[in-house]
Amino acid sequence: MGLGGVLFQKRNVWVDLALVAAGAFLMAFAIKNMYEPTGLVTGGVSGLAVVASHLWDIPLWLSNTVLNIPLFAAAFKVLGWKNLRWTAVATGLVSVFLYIVPEMDITGGDVFLSALFGGAVCGLGMGLILLCNATTGGTDMAAMLIQRFLRHYSISKILQFLDGAVVLVGAGVFGIHYALYAIIAIFMVSKVSDGLIEGLKFSKAAYIISEKNDQIAQHILVDMQRGVTALPAVGMYSGQDKKMLFCVVSKKEIVKIKEIVAQTDPRAFVIVSDVREVLGEGFITF
Repeated sequence: MGLGGVLFQKRNVWVDLALVAAGAFLMAFAIKNMYEPTGLVTGGVSGLAVVASHLWDIPLWLSNTVLNIPLFAAAFKVLGWKNLRWTAVATGLVSVFLYIVPEMDITGGDVFLSALFGGAVCGLGMGLILLCNATTGGTDMAAMLIQRFLRHYSISKILQFLDGAVVLVGAGVFGIHYALYAIIAIFMVSKVSDGLIEGLKFSKAAYIISEKNDQIAQHILVDMQRGVTALPAVGMYSGQDKKMLFCVVSKKEIVKIKEIVAQTDPRAFVIVSDVREVLGEGFITF
């Protein structure tokens, strides 16, 4: 179950503020105590702040604030305060926590551990912030602004280019060896934040085509107490009307589904696919 599903129903301004604050703290902690000490530049304004800290000894919080100010000024004219307020809060809190979080030797200078655990911690923080429909500004906002002038490019493609450019800057300052570790951190951020939002407990969807649909459906309904839906289908080779059964179950239950089908109709055709999140009766409620 994803945290997003749990909070889908119960949301208010104080919950959002708590999530944004927790996310900003985790991101600042990872940047200050895992990325910056080992020279990991993972893209975004925070990556440029790490470079500025190394080259000119500029505090992380100051670089993060100064670099975001012109981006927010431009975005404010385009989007207005209503669409930027939570992003502004998140960005401001990241800078505040970069200032007040104490420096700690978490990984002992181990670059791999910093990339692995820094990415996990930063991804957790990013996921909490994204749950509130906010970001931490930086290249996310820059990509959105650029896309208004280059509409034939998607925001995601522009963002990939911008973050890639920042990583290349980091490679030029710290070396390609550190840039490769930074890619590990970026991967971890993506996986952890996506898992938090979409859920780590995946379900399975089964599509069943059989001449004995009624018997299979009855077993699923009675023996497993799971819902099943019959969808109209047409066999393009035979031209005959058919029914295709569709049901969503847990990973453990998919084994029982396959046993039922095998025992009832060994000639049945079954497709099993992953489902990232399920909302509704028997799963996560709205």
